[in-house]
Amino acid sequence: MAGRRKKTAKGRRRRAAPVGVWRRLRRWLWRSALAVVAVFALSLLAYRWVDPPATIYTWQEERRLGAISREPVPMARIAPVMARSAAAAEDANFCLHWGFDMAAIRDAIADGSVRGASTVSQQVVKNVWLWHGRNWGRKALEAAITPLMEAAWSKRRVLEVYLNIAEFDEGVFGVEAAARHYFGVAAADLSAVQAARLAAVLPAPKGRSASRPSAALRQRAAAIVDGAATIARDGRAACFED
Repeated sequence: MAGRRKKTAKGRRRRAAPVGVWRRLRRWLWRSALAVVAVFALSLLAYRWVDPPATIYTWQEERRLGAISREPVPMARIAPVMARSAAAAEDANFCLHWGFDMAAIRDAIADGSVRGASTVSQQVVKNVWLWHGRNWGRKALEAAITPLMEAAWSKRRVLEVYLNIAEFDEGVFGVEAAARHYFGVAAADLSAVQAARLAAVLPAPKGRSASRPSAALRQRAAAIVDGAATIARDGRAACFED
């Protein structure tokens, strides 16, 4: 009888051990998830005033290239026409939506493509907190974070961060570094044409040059000059201008 009881007790311990391991694993996973959420929430609030440090992509590019050029500047040190040009080129309805341009999304779906449907706000979320590449996991996180950022930040701050983290050439990040790289001037001194050319390289910065524009880029820049003037006139730039 004593031997049978010992065997039974050992069996109970063997069955209980996996249960204890799974309980500890679940507890660890839960705490890890809470820690990630807490870090994200703190960064979301902090970045309302503090410039985001190196992102996943800039860190990858710095490791690949050895060095990158980036000099964050406040919106007050960026030519207003640059802000208007970026909005006109990438998200003309930036001031009218809450993070997602539903009309652009519907048009993209009708065309059978997602090209052109990503807003400035979505691009900021991707560049600051997430990684590059097209997969459903990243898009789901982007969709969840974008309205939170829109609620926490002003539109002016969203565009300011965008202009400071956007890639304008290989290893060149932010409008200040781009203005000096292409034209030898500060971001505050960009002309309408220079600003439009910088905005025109944004969709494919590694394959385009603002200082040596192709005929197609010149044509695109001319359209952006008109677009920037249009959103200034019709009030679609009001949310990020003084």
